[in-house]
Amino acid sequence: MIIATAGLTKRFGRVTAVDGVDLRVPEGVRFGLLGPNGSGKTTTVRMLLGLVHATSGSIEVFGEAMPRRAANVLPHVGALVEGPAAWGHLSGRANLRLLDAAGRGGRLRDRRRRVEDVLEQVGLGGVDRRPVRAYSLGMRQRLGIAAALLRGPRLLLLDEPTNGLDPRGIQEMRSLLTELNEAGTTVVLSSHLLSEVEALCTQVGIMDSGRLVLDSPLDALRTPTGRILLTTPDPASALGLLDGRVLSRVGNELVVRGDDAAELNARLVAGGVRVSGLGAERRTLEQVVLELTGPGADRVDGRPPPADDPTGPIPIPGGER
Repeated sequence: MIIATAGLTKRFGRVTAVDGVDLRVPEGVRFGLLGPNGSGKTTTVRMLLGLVHATSGSIEVFGEAMPRRAANVLPHVGALVEGPAAWGHLSGRANLRLLDAAGRGGRLRDRRRRVEDVLEQVGLGGVDRRPVRAYSLGMRQRLGIAAALLRGPRLLLLDEPTNGLDPRGIQEMRSLLTELNEAGTTVVLSSHLLSEVEALCTQVGIMDSGRLVLDSPLDALRTPTGRILLTTPDPASALGLLDGRVLSRVGNELVVRGDDAAELNARLVAGGVRVSGLGAERRTLEQVVLELTGPGADRVDGRPPPADDPTGPIPIPGGER
């Protein structure tokens, strides 16, 4: 395991921010740590890096105890936690050169090459000499990720890595992290952006009120919902043929009760209904998270959130039954 914790707990006075977390992150995965605001994600990441000491429990990274063996571990870890830090009066390039000199060191030519390489990787290869304080939020975020990549890390620990990026920047960062992972870097990111974790990660951990309530490969979470998504140019004919099984219809797209797409297809073809798309509906990561977690710490009205049943019948809005 790249990361292994046992009974990891952190208390701040009377507040238990992380409560008995047993986390396992295998080498080579893209691991997404999800949860509502205040669920303990960032505190957990900070403890993994030795930035915050645990109240109790144990942490191993690369099989080494943290924070006791931090000097051995941290040279192989790249991290971005709670936003990028930089000397605002210096340029991005100057910031990275200072960080690299303090870290890996080596010949000046090698240090400059490493800086230029990571700037290219994150899309800042053409950055000018303007100070970092004049950067946009997205540029600062790219610079923070560039700093995390300077050491050529075996493990990346990233807290909200796409914060401040526009849609194209998010796509670019997703591609970069995938490429790094395929080249051998284990990627661990904490985020509340479910769509990004679902698009990028291969394994997911879900935290709620300081506890790890789920740790699973992403594909194992996408279980069938018992509904089939049907697209047909003959929706009226399909409605008549499947009387009672159609849960909803929007234009030519229907949601049908059932779990055997092949049987449904055979029935439609036998009934002369043309089929242009057919497939079992699966649970989304959002549904899983909503089922396992409560409201975030930013909710203060004292009322429970509206109850949703993501697997129940969906009414046909103003349409046919």
